[in-house]
Amino acid sequence: MSGWWMYDLWQTDPLALFSAVFWVVFSICLHELGHGFVAIRCGDDTPRHTGHMTWNPFVHIPPMAWILFAIVGITWGLMPVNPSRFRRWIDEAWVSFAGPAVNLILVALCIVLDAAWLNVAGRAVSDQTFQNIHVFFHLGARLNVVLFVFNLLPVPPLDGSNILGTFIPEFRRLARNPNAMVAGLVILMIASRMGGGSMLFTCAERVSSGGVSSLVRLFHAIAR
Repeated sequence: MSGWWMYDLWQTDPLALFSAVFWVVFSICLHELGHGFVAIRCGDDTPRHTGHMTWNPFVHIPPMAWILFAIVGITWGLMPVNPSRFRRWIDEAWVSFAGPAVNLILVALCIVLDAAWLNVAGRAVSDQTFQNIHVFFHLGARLNVVLFVFNLLPVPPLDGSNILGTFIPEFRRLARNPNAMVAGLVILMIASRMGGGSMLFTCAERVSSGGVSSLVRLFHAIAR
């Protein structure tokens, strides 16, 4: 079993495994609900009619995505929308950005909660509980930074390609080519092999740790 990410994480830090599974599934569901909510506000009732405005993760994450998540830790979600029903030409960009925007909100929320926890809970709970809650919020912030940045990459089928295509018709035609998704996945795989994934997680660690540290210092300054 060694070499399987779930087994290895379970052996080293079961709480980190629980936190990772929770935040990935929870964040993807909220990401997709963000798309759906804004799509409805823009005039498209497709998310509601297809039953996707729900908290049920099995509605948002398809079976193959669950299998891939269990094997390698990568997954995705789906939110059906019909751009032809949007009221304005720019609505597709807003709908596409809504998902990453939700991830950004979760980043901010996790950073604030983690900083607040580090600032006030140290003397009130056991060291183990203190560390466990910190790991939970810190991992939530880091994973959502990754989801925010990753989904804004202008590579099909990511949200960033839809946003860019809204403003550049030539890119839209290119991105909607039947082979564009395959090419995009190949590009992402190559980038990951070349260290892109490690760089992204390193950046996410710096953002989340820096944000928490800054807020902790601010809380201390206010408390004086």
